Amino acid sequence: MIRAQGLTKYYGDTCAIHDLNFTIESGEIVGILGLNGAGKTTTLKILSCLLLPSTGKVTINDLDINENPHEIRKQVGFLPEDPPLYQEMTVRSFLTFAAELRGLSRSAAVGRVDKVLKLTQTAEVADTVIANLSHGFRKRVGIGQSIVHQPAVLILDEPISGLDPVQIVEMREMIRSLRGAHTIIVSSHILPEISQTCDRILVIQDGELVATGTEEELTGQLSGAHRLHVAVRGDRDQVSGLLRRLDGVVSCEALASHTHLHLGRQPDVHHLEVQTQEDRREQISRELIQAGFGLLHLGPAEAELESIFIQLTQRKEVSA
Repeated sequence: MIRAQGLTKYYGDTCAIHDLNFTIESGEIVGILGLNGAGKTTTLKILSCLLLPSTGKVTINDLDINENPHEIRKQVGFLPEDPPLYQEMTVRSFLTFAAELRGLSRSAAVGRVDKVLKLTQTAEVADTVIANLSHGFRKRVGIGQSIVHQPAVLILDEPISGLDPVQIVEMREMIRSLRGAHTIIVSSHILPEISQTCDRILVIQDGELVATGTEEELTGQLSGAHRLHVAVRGDRDQVSGLLRRLDGVVSCEALASHTHLHLGRQPDVHHLEVQTQEDRREQISRELIQAGFGLLHLGPAEAELESIFIQLTQRKEVSA
């Protein structure tokens, strides 16, 4: 779907991004994670054809952005960190205007805007002047203008910037609701949002791609091990003993039960973090069930994304 090869951008003598190489498949939600100034916005502006790269190549649906920028713009919806809204227009009139700019006829635009109002949960303010909206609603209207033409690719630059905790949850749910209808790229420097919203993560530091993968894969790259969260009903010492004896198990440590999975404080349910040299989920589940224990959960442990990001960026600095 999207392929970047050797992507580099200079502003004068300043290199904003250097030699980025990545692929994003159709239907994925991919997060670009990095500190302020890491090169996230520059990357997104190139993908949305607002900037051309200094060197390198990007293709979207087999179209080269250097050769077919106008065609690519038809397939991309872009939400900048500050939504480009006309404050004096109502939400409905602005979205209709945006749809017509994207080539929809007036009748098609009216029908599409009704659907977008529902998708973005802005129907209740459809006839409100944008200047009178809260910051959260303006963000929603900004997403509305980016999807009104049903683009294949949706690019969101810091979509939760400036939102309160309730609005952040609502924005997260809305982005997830768009899964499948678009390939979605989300940039953020807020670590939990990338973790909870995206299928895969690209970590950018000082304009360079320092890591890519799921949160679990990034953890494995750093630690050389797989971390699993196991919830089991049975005698804790017997469960721990069984797990520690299995081939490939590096460690087995108890976790606080009330902090995981909302299973509550059941005295006979124990939560363990098991670290293995490779993926041993099938073996662990088989051995626990055959031994008569009640297996309630077996999945990736909650990785500490902050720790991962710090290690990745420090590793780049040390190598430099």
